Amino acid sequence: MAENAAATGAAEEPPVNGTADARRQHPHDAGASGHEPLRVPAASEPAPASKGSRAGRNLPAALTVGFGLGLSLIAILLFVPKVFIGVAAAGVGVATWEVAKRLREADVLVPRVPLIAGGQAVFWLGWPYGASGVAGAFAATTLICMVWRLFDHGLRTAPRNFLRDTAITVFTLAWIPLLASFATLLLLEPDGNLRVLTFMILVVCSDVGGYVAGVLFGKHPMVPSISPKKSWEGFAGSLVFSVIGGLLTVTLLLEANSMIGVVLGVGLVLVATCGDLIESQIKRELGIKDMGTLLPGHGGIMDRLDSMLPSAFVSWLVLSTLL
Repeated sequence: MAENAAATGAAEEPPVNGTADARRQHPHDAGASGHEPLRVPAASEPAPASKGSRAGRNLPAALTVGFGLGLSLIAILLFVPKVFIGVAAAGVGVATWEVAKRLREADVLVPRVPLIAGGQAVFWLGWPYGASGVAGAFAATTLICMVWRLFDHGLRTAPRNFLRDTAITVFTLAWIPLLASFATLLLLEPDGNLRVLTFMILVVCSDVGGYVAGVLFGKHPMVPSISPKKSWEGFAGSLVFSVIGGLLTVTLLLEANSMIGVVLGVGLVLVATCGDLIESQIKRELGIKDMGTLLPGHGGIMDRLDSMLPSAFVSWLVLSTLL
């Protein structure tokens, strides 16, 4: 997640470069293209002091929202598991909108309408048609977004930055709806609700273990050029908590070989950490702290999904292969 404690001593670093508007001194300074390239801020730029907690967040609000969301999802998965698809689809739609909005603020003209609508198709079609539905919807949405961006200024005006904008559009489509669709595919497996619950518990274990170990022992930065406050001690804490969580959940919930829990725990820590770092780098380039403001103490929906998305794919891969 955005503060994925999978490798942190504190949560997310504040924006190093102000807002997207602050980066652009004048729209015509960008040159002939009319668009200024995204500037990657230097890792050494000073960050403002955090407020409220060492995580730089309103900790009581973050805990309240986190527990509320967690308990709600557990109840849904245990009692009405198919409702989870609708709830997750809503989250995917909001997260896609948040990212598209931030990109357009930085003059990256992703076609929002086909991106969001097509993203919903990618996610939902996994329910009746499985992986084939996901792949078909992804390919169709990619093509529609390319054509939309090609002609979004009319037939008589050549698009500017077409290659950059369409490439980032396809990246966003793969990053959010495509990876999220594996949660649907996982849910449709035997005992799918318990499989989804298992992967969510392990991501939480990774976050909590990393936060605790990072705050208490974090001294050695992990990737200071991307996320200065993430530490190797926090990563080790994530690994320990996630492996223990994997052993318990796979044994008790799924009644499977405990070694599958070890494989899943290690795999999820690796991809959750990478997912967090990917979003951190994107936010650094955009000069923002959070993708949105919907969740008090957390940021936006995308700031909650960054480590969940790759974890959904790896969970589907590991559990579908080994169970």
